[in-house]
Amino acid sequence: MREIALDTQAATTVAVVDDGRVIARAHNDSGRHHAESITPLVREALEAAGLPAQLADAGIDRVLVGTGPAPFTGLRAGLVSARVLAAVAGVPAYGVSALDVIARQGLDLLAPDARVYAIADARRRELYWGSYLAAGPDDVTLEGRLEVGDVSTLLGAMRAAPGLVVAGAPIPAHSADALAHADIGPQVSLDPAVMSRIVATRLSRGEEDRLHTDPLYLRRPDIQGQPTARL
Repeated sequence: MREIALDTQAATTVAVVDDGRVIARAHNDSGRHHAESITPLVREALEAAGLPAQLADAGIDRVLVGTGPAPFTGLRAGLVSARVLAAVAGVPAYGVSALDVIARQGLDLLAPDARVYAIADARRRELYWGSYLAAGPDDVTLEGRLEVGDVSTLLGAMRAAPGLVVAGAPIPAHSADALAHADIGPQVSLDPAVMSRIVATRLSRGEEDRLHTDPLYLRRPDIQGQPTARL
């Protein structure tokens, strides 16, 4: 099984995953210009994997993409690109929340019955976060729904249901002091191979409805300076 995995939650990352193992990756560390960088990064990753640079000739079986939560522009660019790449290759595209992946990576390093709070920077001094438990060795269960808000909302949830904070990057400076005395779990770097594990597990259980490529914005973009609102 050969897959192309994309994520534009922050930077732009493209990886080639072959039978569950990342064999090549390319990335652009900038949080801007996602749309312009995806096609060159796909070519770079394919060439690094020793595959034809044209996706239709590379033997790709499916396209995987992170569905957020993330800011509007970068997330939209990643999802549109994933759908186009899948159409070019004549294969399906499957989406997974980046927080699902971060949570699974954290749980891989913890006890099987651990609860983790996967977090990501939502900017505007806020966090995206969700509370997760393991669903077998390769998937996760989200408790409730994904949230966006200041760090106090996360701390309130952790008081009610203790768990470990797992981040896919250093804890943002705007929330670091407030989380200094919280229970902190592993910091991980989003791994496309774990995204592949989640997709394979959900497909094996007939849960294709959990692999849609709809974006998880959690809030509307700013329009003419108006305050944002939850969707």
